[in-house]
Amino acid sequence: MAKKEKNQTFEDALSRLETLVEKMESGEGTLEQSLDWFDEGMSLIKSCRQELESAEQKVKELIKNSEGGYSLKDQQ
Repeated sequence: MAKKEKNQTFEDALSRLETLVEKMESGEGTLEQSLDWFDEGMSLIKSCRQELESAEQKVKELIKNSEGGYSLKDQQ
């Protein structure tokens, strides 16, 4: 199974996931390859989900200030 790069962006992970899905749907791989692709895909999904949850949390922390603008609370 290919390992996820340390600083892989959300977009890179999503692109790789799309590639894996296309490979699996094409039927071009062996059963073993398909299982490896599935395993890698599940890891990518987990990583993307964590990043989305983190982004969602940041958005929720945006608060409207008195001038009608927005500010981000410190996460400390």
